[in-house]
Amino acid sequence: MSRLPALRRAAAREWGPLFTAVRRWLAGRGVRALPVTTGAVALTATVQVVQNRAWGYLPVQNLGAVRAEDPLPLALLRTPLSLFVPALDLPVWGALAQILLVFGVAEVCLGRWRTLVVAYAATLAGTLYARLGVALGPETFLGLPASDAQVVDTGPSAAVVGLAVYVCHQRRAWFTGALVVLAMVVEVLVEDNLAGREHLAAVAAVLVVCRVREWRGRRRVQDRGAGGGGTRSGAPPMRSWNFRRGPAQRTSWW
Repeated sequence: MSRLPALRRAAAREWGPLFTAVRRWLAGRGVRALPVTTGAVALTATVQVVQNRAWGYLPVQNLGAVRAEDPLPLALLRTPLSLFVPALDLPVWGALAQILLVFGVAEVCLGRWRTLVVAYAATLAGTLYARLGVALGPETFLGLPASDAQVVDTGPSAAVVGLAVYVCHQRRAWFTGALVVLAMVVEVLVEDNLAGREHLAAVAAVLVVCRVREWRGRRRVQDRGAGGGGTRSGAPPMRSWNFRRGPAQRTSWW
């Protein structure tokens, strides 16, 4: 029983600020405050209904199904929609729950556009890794078998993983972020397939972005300290691009 207060304090440090930000953000407008999340859920549900119709399967495949064997320009055109095409062999409620939870938290913490950018970057990282892995071949550490070039690569999972890692980094929820990364590693160790490898590629890409973000932040602080408030060699001070929308504060674009 003596451990319960310590666990509560640890949970409060880990999730307290995040929970407070989400609660305040939703208090005034409800789900209307999350247009990207509600739109993504609606689009995913609609695509699921359409692709399970005889007349809708082929159009969805032509617009949103990505394979490593596809020409790169075509794959890049299909990648944005592929994020909202649920995998046919998995229950759609899992994809909808992932989008509702992770996209919703990310939209509160990051804002609309940054949520979309991080989600797309994570998805694109997985898509590009698949092409690289097939090119390297199964005999290399990062390689994939040639058969993976024909696997249909769709769904929000890579974007969800990338957003989760990014939000944990931004909010300094280190334990939760480490659990997400560990879960992706265990996934590959238990079942080494294309989806698991792409999740790791998404994590790696987002971690690089987070590292660059921290480096830029330190450089900005150093420049301000060395230049007397951000001016160098008589240059005008840089304009701040921090936005505040409601109770949740945006610290910067990245």
